[in-house]
Order: sequence, then structure tokens, then C-alpha cells
Amino acid sequence: MSTILIGTSGYSYTEWVGPVYPKGTKAESYLDYYSTLFPTVELNFSYYRMPKADQLQAMHAKSKSLLFSIKAHESLTHTIDTAQWRTAAMTFRQAITPLLEAEVLKAVLLQFPSSFHYEPDRRRYLDALLRFLPDLPLAIEFRNGQWYNNRTLEALRSRQVTLVALDLPAMQSSPPMMDVITAPLAYIRLHGRNEKSWWGSDAASRYDYLYSEKELVAIVERIWGLATNSRVVLVYFNNHRRGQAVQNALSLQKLILAKKAQDEK
Repeated sequence: MSTILIGTSGYSYTEWVGPVYPKGTKAESYLDYYSTLFPTVELNFSYYRMPKADQLQAMHAKSKSLLFSIKAHESLTHTIDTAQWRTAAMTFRQAITPLLEAEVLKAVLLQFPSSFHYEPDRRRYLDALLRFLPDLPLAIEFRNGQWYNNRTLEALRSRQVTLVALDLPAMQSSPPMMDVITAPLAYIRLHGRNEKSWWGSDAASRYDYLYSEKELVAIVERIWGLATNSRVVLVYFNNHRRGQAVQNALSLQKLILAKKAQDEK
């Protein structure tokens, strides 16, 4: 059985003061408190602004025990400039060096949008990007269902790149919720199932969802399936509105412990 690490996508939300962080907690203390709850965090600020090495070094120094995943900058996944992406990739690679050297970086998340179609130019770009960052623990999330085919899976396996398993609203436009192992690392992102707001203009309401106990029990079984064929399973809740991700992640931790105890009997 592999190691299962549970956390949330992001931690620096002012609306978590009260529901998660004690009232009066300052932003600079969020990570300290978060690290008392979970062993890992998925950093997502790095999508919106390019991270810096000293910034990530300081974050690690705040909580030595915390393990990190980090989302790649949008210039590598959403706003790709064919003439500049290598420069952006090198800048990103240099920024995460402190986490790599400290051996606390578990994954680099490449999350591609639904507009990233399975087309020759896109496939060539992805191949070039993976070749450019061969030494990183890469994990790819596709939001376009065209990528879910045997050719893609075999290419990821040959490169030891993780295919991210998803949990999101089951709509016709959604990619499949497919749990397939392509590398020693498994990775699942739980976005909530807010179907009504998923394609709305208010991005924040998209992730306004609280998983039920029944839904979490089913997710435990998915995680268990991934864990039987991998070394590490990273699990991140992205339903961050009003601290719901934290509530669900804490509940899932308890369910996982109960499942382990049951299997050991």
C-alpha cells in the first residue's frame, strides 16, 4: 500500500479566517496553521504569478514538515507563446529549485484547459515541454476528454508522467473520471460537483460544494484503487469556498485511517 497524502488546493484564503483559521489570524500565519492540519498542500498562486525561489524557500522554512505540489504558471498551459515558452519554463524551473533541493516537492501540476485540444500542434508542444522538464515529478490534468486515449496513456507511461485523476461534475462536456496509473505517483484533484455553476461567469461559485459522507466513502475506494499500484497518492480538495475543502479533507483523513484499520484486522 502506498503513502496517501491529503491536503487542499491553496491555503491562503481570507474567507477561511473563522471557518478554518482562528479569528484574527494574519495572512503570514496561514501556512503555519495549515501545516498542523495536513501533511501536504497544492500551491496554486504560481499559476497566476510566476513564483520566485526566495519566496518558496521562505514557505518551506515556515513549515519544515510540509510537502508541496505546485501548479505550473499559466504561460506553460493556458497562454502559451510558441516563441517564449522555453524561457518561461526555465524561469519556473529555477524558482522551484529550493523545494527540489529540500526534497519536499512531490509534484508539478500541468493543468490544461478544455480549449487545449488533442491536435498535432498541441501534441508536439506537450511532447517538447515534457522533454524540456525531464527531471521534474510532472502530473498532467486534462480538461478536454479527447486526450483520454491509449496513445496518450502510453506516452505518459513511457515518460513516467502522472495522469491526474479528476472528480468534478458529471456533464457531457466533462472529461472522464478515469483512475489510471501512468507513473509511481498517483494524483487526484477533487473539484466538487457543482454542475449548475461549473460553466458560469462566477469562477468562485464553481468550487462552492461540500462533499457528502456517502460521496467521500466512494472517493476512499477510488483512492484505494490508486494506492494499490503506486508509491504515493496525492489527494487535493479544490472546493475551497468557505473552507469546505478543509472540512472534506479532514473527514477524508479519518475515513482513510478507518479503512486502513479495517484492512489490517
